[in-house]
Amino acid sequence: MTAEHNFPFISVVIPLFNEAESIPELYSQLCTVFESLQKEYELIWIDDGSRDASLLVLRDLALRDSRVRVISFRRNFGKSAGLATGFRAARGTFVITMDADLQDDPAEIPALIAKLEEGYDLVSGWKKKRYDPISKTLPSKVFNSVTGQLAGIRLHDFNCGLKAYRREVVKDLPVYGELHRFLPVLAFKQGYRIGEIPVHHHARKYGKTKFGASRFFNGFFDLLTVLYISNYNRAPLHLFGSVGLLCTLAGLIINLYLSIGWLQGKWIGNRPLLFLGVLLMVIGIQFFSFGLIAEKMVNMTEKDRDYSVKYDSTEDHSDLKGNTRG
Repeated sequence: MTAEHNFPFISVVIPLFNEAESIPELYSQLCTVFESLQKEYELIWIDDGSRDASLLVLRDLALRDSRVRVISFRRNFGKSAGLATGFRAARGTFVITMDADLQDDPAEIPALIAKLEEGYDLVSGWKKKRYDPISKTLPSKVFNSVTGQLAGIRLHDFNCGLKAYRREVVKDLPVYGELHRFLPVLAFKQGYRIGEIPVHHHARKYGKTKFGASRFFNGFFDLLTVLYISNYNRAPLHLFGSVGLLCTLAGLIINLYLSIGWLQGKWIGNRPLLFLGVLLMVIGIQFFSFGLIAEKMVNMTEKDRDYSVKYDSTEDHSDLKGNTRG
């Protein structure tokens, strides 16, 4: 058996929840696309605790097609858990992610792969024309704008489910909670090259959306998490120290002002401003302490950190033949 058969050229990771009606049609579309590509592939379906017949449909596909791989969760853990599991299972040189609701078009896969082959590490789809209600499209525009401004990467559509990755990217991304919305940001912060292409978007054909309004509030907190782990994960004192310094300086200024008044004979013992000044100084010292503790933890983990090296002439990389980039 050749290496090409051991490791398919493309892995397609498809997390799903209650999509029994969509699965056969999506499978048929994917097979048609890959027949034209003439590349070895695998379809990794992640059943996220579906309560309909999704798992039965997937098992039937797996029995008929050895390229179909099925992973089923005992309960619904969310899209990030599905993607993380699919990324660990993926064996392809390139990895495609897409939703199972037929809104992502498999016919876009060749264009995504072509963009990767231009030298990009992650290519995100851009649903330029969306078939979603304004209750989804308007908040999405705000979300994409704010995320781009804060993260320093300009994409039109961070949350598009249709994306293409090099294998080393998916093996390097921390995907948990609901961080699947920010995978381009996480990859960008790790030095990977990010691209984007417009893709066709279709109206939902079966069922209904699985996402409610709460995802927008959760998205805000997830964005803060991403910005922290990408900007301050290895230098937490820069964040905690800055906040601590501002609080301490504000407390010192307030207490200095009150002290001058006290020296002039003014009674300050019952002034709320005194308590605010003391509180700010205590909070500032606590932030410094948090930062120092976090720095100690980072120092302990960084000693054994294995940084990703793109090229090292001092080592023999002959075992990576076929997976290196020019």
